[in-house]
Amino acid sequence: MSIQKSAIVIMGASGDLAHRKLIPSIVKLYEQGIIEKNCCVLGNGRSEFTDDSFRDKIGLTGPYRQKFHYHQGMEGLYEKILSMGEFEQIIVFMALPPRVYGSTAEQLYEQGFRENVRLIIEKPFGTDLKSARELNSKLKEFYSEKQIYRIDHYLAKESIQNILVFRFANNIFYPVWNNGFIESIQISAFEELGVESRGDYFDGSGIIRDMIQNHLFQLLALLTMEAPVSLKPEEIRLQKMAILKALEIKECKIKQYEGYQKEPKIPSDSETETYAEMKLEINSFRWTGVPIYIRTGKAVGEKMTSIAITLKKVPRLLFNQNNELEKNKILIQIQPDSSIIIDHSTKIPGSDKDITTTDMDFCYSSSYNGDIPDAYQKLLQDALKGDQTLFVSAEETELSWEKIQPFLDMGNPGLYRRGRIPKSELDADWVDMSKYASACHDENQT
Repeated sequence: MSIQKSAIVIMGASGDLAHRKLIPSIVKLYEQGIIEKNCCVLGNGRSEFTDDSFRDKIGLTGPYRQKFHYHQGMEGLYEKILSMGEFEQIIVFMALPPRVYGSTAEQLYEQGFRENVRLIIEKPFGTDLKSARELNSKLKEFYSEKQIYRIDHYLAKESIQNILVFRFANNIFYPVWNNGFIESIQISAFEELGVESRGDYFDGSGIIRDMIQNHLFQLLALLTMEAPVSLKPEEIRLQKMAILKALEIKECKIKQYEGYQKEPKIPSDSETETYAEMKLEINSFRWTGVPIYIRTGKAVGEKMTSIAITLKKVPRLLFNQNNELEKNKILIQIQPDSSIIIDHSTKIPGSDKDITTTDMDFCYSSSYNGDIPDAYQKLLQDALKGDQTLFVSAEETELSWEKIQPFLDMGNPGLYRRGRIPKSELDADWVDMSKYASACHDENQT
C-alpha cells in the first residue's frame, strides 16, 4: 500500500509528545524513504514561532529540516496548507489535551479540513462511558469513522503485533488455545516509578483508566479473540469486540502506594488507586472456565509488561504419576525485553527419568539485525497508508468503558510499600516472571 503525497499537521507541536515522539518518528520515516520527499509537516500551536525558530526549538538539522513548517493559531491554518503545495491527503495529529478533541475537530472542519482529512487522537478517549459516547458523537458530527484514528500506542509494539502471528500462523499453538488445554491467563504491567511529574493528570484518572480500560483490555482481546475471516481492519475489530462483549469482571482490588498523597499536585486525602488487580472471565465456548487475571501498578520496583499462559497438567501417568511435574507455560514479554519463552519439561542428562524444566526463548533484539520501529513510527506510517488495523474503533472504546464503569472511582484503596509488588488478594497462583526477566541477554539459555 503506497503513501500518497501528504501534509502532516501536528496540533500542539511545541509540546512534549510532539518533541519526544512524533517529530523523531516523522524524521525516521523520511530517512527510510517511506515518506515521499514532497510530503511536508506543519506544526501548529499557540506559541509564536517562525519556521526557522520552530525548527531550532525541536532540534531539527540535516536534509529534512526544510520539510517542517509552523503556523500559529487556528485562523488561516487551512490556507497555510494550500500555500505549501497540492496534497492528496492531510493527516492531523492532535497532540493536545483530550478535553479539547471535540472542539478542535469542529474548528478544523470549519477551517476547511474535510473530505481528504484523517484525524489522529491519542488516548484517553473519554474518562467514562458517558464522556466517551459524547466525544464519539461530537467527532462524528464532522468526520466519518473511517477518518478517525484513535491511537493506543501499545498495539504498535512489535511483540503485541506478533501475538496474532504466533497464534494463527503456527499450528503447534492454535489447537491448544482454548479451555481444554489452558488453565489460566495472567497479564501484568508494572512501572518502577511513581507518578513523578504527572501527578495532576494521574490523580484525576487512576491506574484503571490509565492502563486497564485501554492498553490491557486491547491486549487481552488480541490474545483471546477468534480467528478473523481476513486481516482487514474491520474483521479484526469485529473479533475484538466479540471478546469485549463476552468479558465479565468478577473481582477488582485496588491499592495506593505509601507516600502517594505527598507527591506534587496530589491532594492529601486522595483515594486514587495506583495499583489494581482483576479477575475476569470470557463467557464463550472457547474460554469459559478459564480465569484471567490482570494486575498493573506504579512504584512497584520494576518495569515490566508480560503475559503468562499456564497450561493444564499432563495426566497422572508415566512421568507424572506423583503429580509433581511443573505445568507448561507460554510467557510473552513485552517490555523491557520483547521475547517469547516456552517453559517445558526435559530429561536430566545421565539420569533414568529425572525431569527438569527448561526454557526455549525467542528474543527480538538478538533475532533481527534491523531497527525495530518505534510504536509512533508504525502508527504514523499506517495512518498515512489508511490502515486502521492498529487503531481503536468508537464501538471498542465504548464497550471497554461499559465493562469497566462499575469499578471506576471505587475509593478507599489499601496501601502497599513503594518499591514492592503488593501481595495479591485474588486466588491467582501468580507466575514469577523475575527469573525470565534477563532471558534475552543470557547466552546460556537454550
